Amino acid sequence: MTAVLLVGEGREYLREPGATLETDLGVLDVPTDASSGDVLETHLGTEFEVRELRGPDLFNHFERTGAPMLPRDIGLVMGHTGVAAGDRVLDAGTGTGVLAAALGRAGASVVTYEQDPEFAAVARENMTLAGVEEDTTGGSVDVRTGDVLDELGELDRRFDLLTLDTADAPAVVEHAPDLLVPGGFVAVYSPFVESMRETVETLDSVGMDADTYETIQREMDVDERGTRPSTAGVGHTGYLIFARK
Repeated sequence: MTAVLLVGEGREYLREPGATLETDLGVLDVPTDASSGDVLETHLGTEFEVRELRGPDLFNHFERTGAPMLPRDIGLVMGHTGVAAGDRVLDAGTGTGVLAAALGRAGASVVTYEQDPEFAAVARENMTLAGVEEDTTGGSVDVRTGDVLDELGELDRRFDLLTLDTADAPAVVEHAPDLLVPGGFVAVYSPFVESMRETVETLDSVGMDADTYETIQREMDVDERGTRPSTAGVGHTGYLIFARK
């Protein structure tokens, strides 16, 4: 049963059809046939609109096991690699699973490795919420517990895309030419300059030229006085490295 968002009074709640929402705004029994666009009322008369889960909603409502990759970084990965329905993706450093879920919802078949068993269990639950658990048709995500470096010899196919958000990325990209189909991409997220540099140098050593970007985004403040960049900060997240076989 697919969960839905209930949005109203500047709040949003995630509930499954048939479940009950209890807040200071009242009690609401979510109908089993609730669908996007329906307007429901609590017993106090507060209205909530039903919405279908979209990618940004998953970022906000996934159970987290650490800092997930931000939507802007996910967008850059998808835009720079052109990932599409039917692509085969090898991912490592699953974490919360936001990137893996986004790739799966785009129609890719994703195998993702997470070393921490508890994190992997949470990621599997998140994939169910996203509708891309391993046994779904179309795009799917297979969350595996383990170190991808230990499993390379067991992988029986080459991939269209290799995505990494893990400290041992330099050691993994050393195998990129053997893991990727001709024309396949590697995309690495690195929070630190040192690991970014080591990854780029490793890619160069295996004959893959890398393009590297620092990801920065500024929000804009718009009010009656005027418009200017937010004073909340520059919004640096990390470095994205792309290379193609």
